Amino acid sequence: MVEIAPGAVPSPNIWNSPSVYEIENRAVDPDGTIEAAMRSIAPWAGRTVLDLGCGTGFHLPRFAAEAARVVGVEPHAGLAAAARRRVRDLPDVTVRVGAAQALPLPDASVDVVHVRWAYFFGPGCEPGLAELDRVVRRGGTVFIVDNDATRSTFGGWFRRGLPSYDPAAVERFWTRRGFQREPLMIRWEFENRADLSAVLRIEFPERLAAEFEREHRGLTVDYAVNLWWRHN
Repeated sequence: MVEIAPGAVPSPNIWNSPSVYEIENRAVDPDGTIEAAMRSIAPWAGRTVLDLGCGTGFHLPRFAAEAARVVGVEPHAGLAAAARRRVRDLPDVTVRVGAAQALPLPDASVDVVHVRWAYFFGPGCEPGLAELDRVVRRGGTVFIVDNDATRSTFGGWFRRGLPSYDPAAVERFWTRRGFQREPLMIRWEFENRADLSAVLRIEFPERLAAEFEREHRGLTVDYAVNLWWRHN
């Protein structure tokens, strides 16, 4: 049995299909729009970065290129092991198994936090946000990358896949906690239709994935996201 940090909420896409999720990671935001927006708000050169829910560590080397130190925290021990293999030649990067609500980090030890598609729904994240308050230094910045379900092709797919999702309630949740919103338009860019098909099937039920594949032509999918951020 794979070790899972207590309290972790399963992520079926990457937990069950890490190789396909790697394809998705390569397809997402090839223009670097999200990282450019983050850097304009809080550069991480020479600072300590926490990548929370780091999965197999796709983003860790990117942060390590500028940061003084990078810590990846991932609740799924198997994915954390893959992340360690990815960064084994990067001495300033460490990966630890842990959940958002019980971070294995000292108080006031982090300058910049990156959480990508791990806090979708707002309500329910309060224990994890309390932990971020504990580990982020004064003057540090927390970034939450979330879907914007109100626009874009992917946003429409997301609403069809989860009709109970309430974007207005999510926005109220983050705004009441002092976060600001930077709306961004990114894209999925796939090398071939087989990759698009595979990724659709780890993100949506088979019936919907097949519908989306029939409806959408080409290899590019426009994708709206919200970059929520707050200075401590």
